[in-house]
Amino acid sequence: MQVAVVGAGWAGLAAAIYARVKGHEVTLFEMAGQLGGRARTVRLAGDVITDNGQHILIGAYTETLGLMRLLGLDPEQVLERRPLCLVDPRGRGLRLGAGDAQWAFVLAVWRHRDWTWHERWALTAQALRWSAAGYRCASSASVAMLTAGLPERLRNEFIDPLCIAALNTQPHQASGSVFLRVLRDALKSGPGSADLLLPRVTLSELLPEPATAWFIRNGVKIHTHQRVQSLELHGTRWRLMSTSMQGDFDQIVLACTASEAARLARPISSAWAQEAEALRYEPITTVTLRSSGTRLPQPMLTLPPGNEDNPAQFVFDQGQLGGRAGDLNFVISAAQSWVNRGTDVINAATLSQAARALQGCLSAPLHHVRTLTEKRATFRCTPNLRRPPPAIANGLWAAADYVQGPYPATLEGAVRSAAAVVHAWPDLQK
Repeated sequence: MQVAVVGAGWAGLAAAIYARVKGHEVTLFEMAGQLGGRARTVRLAGDVITDNGQHILIGAYTETLGLMRLLGLDPEQVLERRPLCLVDPRGRGLRLGAGDAQWAFVLAVWRHRDWTWHERWALTAQALRWSAAGYRCASSASVAMLTAGLPERLRNEFIDPLCIAALNTQPHQASGSVFLRVLRDALKSGPGSADLLLPRVTLSELLPEPATAWFIRNGVKIHTHQRVQSLELHGTRWRLMSTSMQGDFDQIVLACTASEAARLARPISSAWAQEAEALRYEPITTVTLRSSGTRLPQPMLTLPPGNEDNPAQFVFDQGQLGGRAGDLNFVISAAQSWVNRGTDVINAATLSQAARALQGCLSAPLHHVRTLTEKRATFRCTPNLRRPPPAIANGLWAAADYVQGPYPATLEGAVRSAAAVVHAWPDLQK
């Protein structure tokens, strides 16, 4: 079949790869000048190259890891694999060992020296109840409702940062059922499923650049700087008209943003377009600070619970992850309240938080390098959220992290959505 993929973020790249593997002729349209979407490398003033925000994966992201292997990458080479370690700059926190993730989690809870016996038992008992219930809960429950019975310190130090990191949504607004699904896959998908996978290379080197080379070798046509203007059904085929070209296709996959997909789909299915347009978003801000000669105790550290004085939840040591030594990325998820206050306020608050939290870890004073905000980083993952389905019309599909699926807006969610769409097509007869 002739297949068009609109959008070259991770979902679009995956859809193009899977479609070509199945033997279809694939054409990829991308409005921007480079591939990768919201998880790519960007060039700033003065030829500075940096990632468009900090991204991490976990061992349970099997579809994304499989896609990397298909492109000839070795995930163990391009990703730093470490057992889940959620510790603060003083070394306090949760450290999972190797082996079965669920039992490693229980052991880590009981080895947590700063939690009381009552707190450790409360979290263990709650985790066992979630497991016994198949990691399911009422679709209307928020994470705050789901964990209301836990001691406040557990919620502040463990549940809330984990929720914000996984769903990019504040606990009182976040879907309890999606949160439990993430926990289930992390804890019950076999040894290493909860491991942290931290990129050792730039985001573009992690997928977009290997995908581009693979497309060239395998005959996938790539058209950048091409905004698709409209789609029309001509008989049984779809006519696609872009900025400077048009073509007829048997299958079209909209792997672009929800707003772009809604614009294109509205004349075909107004109901689908309305669901896509109804999504609400949360920003993620990454503040890079530099302290020459500094090397943190871990590549990733948790920071004190967020409040009006502590915007960031995590800090990443770029010198340990293939970047410039001394550069520290402070990540502020669910950042809308901070974005509303402005970049200058964010920078000042992050500098102050970093100086307090990393006291004793710094080899030199901190100074600000850059601040990047992805204003529509992820959809707000709320209870009972209606997400648009992958099927729009016969031969017209959507693949993206916002499409119906079990995951929040993650790289794995994007890749899985693409796999589900392409695998729904019939195999070619040889």
